[in-house]
Amino acid sequence: MLAEIANIHPAFLLLAAVVGYYVLPYLKTWRLSDIPSPRFASFTNVWLLVQARQGHRFETVDQLHKKHGKMVRIAPRHISIADDAAINAVYGHGNGFLKADFYDAFVSIRRGLFNTRDRAEHTRKRKTVAHTFSMKSIGQFEQYIHHNIELFVKQWTNLSKTEGNPRTRYATIDALNWFNFLAFDIIGDLAFGAPFGMLEKGQDIAEMRKDPKAAPTYVQAVEVLNRRGEVSAALGAMPSLIPYAKYIPDRFFKDGLEAVENLAGIAVARVNERLRPEVMANNTRVDLLSRLMEGKDASGNTLGREELTAEALTQLIAGSDTTSNTACAILYWVMRTPGVIQKLQKALDTALPGDIDVPTHAMVKDIPYLQWVIWETMRIHSTSAMGLPREIPAGAAPVNIAGHIFYPGDVVSVPSYTIHRSKEIWGPDAEQFVPERWDPSRLTARQKAAFIPFSTGPRACVGRNVAEMELLVMAGTVFRLFEFEMQQDGPMETREGFLRKPLGLIVGMRPRSA
Repeated sequence: MLAEIANIHPAFLLLAAVVGYYVLPYLKTWRLSDIPSPRFASFTNVWLLVQARQGHRFETVDQLHKKHGKMVRIAPRHISIADDAAINAVYGHGNGFLKADFYDAFVSIRRGLFNTRDRAEHTRKRKTVAHTFSMKSIGQFEQYIHHNIELFVKQWTNLSKTEGNPRTRYATIDALNWFNFLAFDIIGDLAFGAPFGMLEKGQDIAEMRKDPKAAPTYVQAVEVLNRRGEVSAALGAMPSLIPYAKYIPDRFFKDGLEAVENLAGIAVARVNERLRPEVMANNTRVDLLSRLMEGKDASGNTLGREELTAEALTQLIAGSDTTSNTACAILYWVMRTPGVIQKLQKALDTALPGDIDVPTHAMVKDIPYLQWVIWETMRIHSTSAMGLPREIPAGAAPVNIAGHIFYPGDVVSVPSYTIHRSKEIWGPDAEQFVPERWDPSRLTARQKAAFIPFSTGPRACVGRNVAEMELLVMAGTVFRLFEFEMQQDGPMETREGFLRKPLGLIVGMRPRSA
């Protein structure tokens, strides 16, 4: 038998291998063959991996939907459904869908609330973590947000004095960098007991330890987080490649995998510092880590050291560049849309006391136009722009979604970028920044249900309330105290990892005139 195989022409062996690897799996998913797909996406995950590697997956998928309609097959088992009627079917409570193997690429220390795929384990973790984000806890967190925004204001004020143009008084800054410093310092304060010190130093730097007993080294946390998100999103498109990624002759993967380790090392270092006996003995702080340590599952068990670190890492990731990316996008869209900044500043000046620099959440939470600006930014920018994949579990009954029958093993997602810019849902001005669309007298029930910046259902973002508090206070402060001029040409460029990240925003900044 072996001799016979040896005599077969290599071309036939190659053909047989191709048929076995690509064609047979395709035939197994023949039920999906009526759904349009680009090039070889229906045969292999490589197509989706390439789109993720290039950093513009959300745009490619959006263009495919514009060309082919509401359903597009973007991988052999993965169907993107650009239909707001499918949101509840895919992400809602009670459907039993699981997070797909895409999330395996985001595991480092161990599985946390974000990347746990098992339903029972997720329920246990969510019960342990959810109290951390209760309204009572959030109220106690505000002091840390407030303190860091005060330092942010101080640094911007100093910059305008020391680096401002003598004639215009505008200081040229990359606003993204400063929003990154602020967001990381806030989440450091919230999650680990102390800020990273980025605002104070005016630079991106963080301590890292590979294990609690290792000597500290220092890395650029923002860059580490960006690289980690990009490589994980790419490998998540083709999970079978994860064990072999370090051998890929593309620096993107090598640097990305190193970033995964370094990001985990940042969490290890911060938890290690926070749990030092002398720190714990005098600790009176109420922060995310203290709340996580108090949390208990249904059996009364608390989180172990490794699991605690994994969950703290989740909070670091979820609470840093999500906020800074959105803050940067708010500034961009407010600046580029005529009339918006004037309306926003008028609303803030009217609602806030004149002797207050950094308002409390209570002072800003009921300013309608400020809230509309934030919501409209989250709609048009969509920090989480891709469709989050959900798998129909084994043993489940076939399910009808948007008129198509799907079976166990099929993966479905609803692309938020496409939904948030749908003219069918938002009207002919869907591509325009219009805060007034959020006026309750104009907003439709369909639009309200189609707005999913934090996802929806049982796997929605547990930190939504903290994020919204942070953005309200941050935006209320920035536009109340400062004025800006755009100093870069063209649109704000972005690149997608797990999140859609601005690459920079060069503006002139100065304190507002009295």
